[in-house]
Amino acid sequence: MASIDFAQVDWLYVILLVVFVCVTTFLGNVLSFNHRATAALLSGLLFGVVFVFWTYYPHRVPFLPRMLANPETPVAAPAPAATPAPAAPAAPQKPANPVRDITPPRNPVTDITPPATAPERTPAAPAR
Repeated sequence: MASIDFAQVDWLYVILLVVFVCVTTFLGNVLSFNHRATAALLSGLLFGVVFVFWTYYPHRVPFLPRMLANPETPVAAPAPAATPAPAAPAAPQKPANPVRDITPPRNPVTDITPPATAPERTPAAPAR
């Protein structure tokens, strides 16, 4: 099991989110007149709105996560390690799709049941 590398945590962002949760919980409690279930629902809804606005709205404000702060700057890919070239090309892989034929789908009603035909007409018997 991997442990958390606390040196990589953006602590200012975590503190800012904790402040958002505290404020939205307080507002949810005030707006629901101390009804616990309603306060919890309002707090979650308010936090979701504030979090989406703060994280994804295109404004230039501090405390954004590192990955969202500078979306224009490309991330440099690590240099590939020197790997030996394969001796022979590998065999082509089969597709993962188990369906092998490409016939159109069949209709089970008309495939099993023959189409209804009009009954054969017999000459009308003379009326008596």
